[in-house]
Amino acid sequence: MKGMKKERIIMLASSVFVLTALTMTGFYVREKNKEEKDGYMVDISGLEKQTEQKADQIAAAIEDEEKNTVKQQETAMKDSDLDYDPSFQETASAGVTNTWDALPYSSGKQQNMEEAAAESVLQEKVQPVEEEKESGEENTDAAQVSSASVQNALSFRERDNLMWPVAGNVLINYSMDKTVYFPTLEQYKYNPAIVIAATEGDNIVAAADGKVVSVFEDAQIGQAVRVDIGSGYELTYGGLQDIMVMKGDVIRAGDVLGKVSAPTKYYTVEGPNVYFAMTQNGAPVNPLERME
Repeated sequence: MKGMKKERIIMLASSVFVLTALTMTGFYVREKNKEEKDGYMVDISGLEKQTEQKADQIAAAIEDEEKNTVKQQETAMKDSDLDYDPSFQETASAGVTNTWDALPYSSGKQQNMEEAAAESVLQEKVQPVEEEKESGEENTDAAQVSSASVQNALSFRERDNLMWPVAGNVLINYSMDKTVYFPTLEQYKYNPAIVIAATEGDNIVAAADGKVVSVFEDAQIGQAVRVDIGSGYELTYGGLQDIMVMKGDVIRAGDVLGKVSAPTKYYTVEGPNVYFAMTQNGAPVNPLERME
């Protein structure tokens, strides 16, 4: 840039010099001719003064041009400083650790910390639920074990007796070797149970310890409860209402099962009663032989 500026100054100075020389030569020749004709002399000093003024003007113009050139260069340098060069930015940043990323509260780090905190809170919430679930499972398992223990503990021996489920006279006796008379049906039938007279609304109690196998309803005996008392024995209570037990309940002798209901259409003549049957491995057994 400086070499080009120097060449331009030399060229302009040479041009001024040549122009001055030519001008002086022209004036000299013309005035010489005129002097020879008219007898007058040429004013060389005035010509030199004009030439100096012209040279000063040219020098001032050169100086102004240099100043403009310098201003343009400074402006260009400022603009270049404001320009964004992606390649330079990537090259400069390559291999340099970003200090912000190393801070604990940078965007990535903060997000990871927030996620870790949220996960910790979630773990704190989930853990008690899991513990409660495990506790519930343990309780369920314990209940099953307890139920199995009760089931295994149930044992009705040959010499054990049964309580009366309700106080009353036997209306129709157990009979599986010959038929007995049913007043309402007005016919003789086999009877695998005993029918005990009762008062509607009286309590019906368990005749022995056991576990409720089912709660059901039958057209002949009405609402009923079947109980496992162990050793293959089961008791069936019929003619109930307001039943107070459900399947799976473990009961003790004397516990209230429900109340005496109105008789079904099969026992309208006999009146309110409790149907009481006993089986061993599914075969009917006379309960009166075991009742106190």
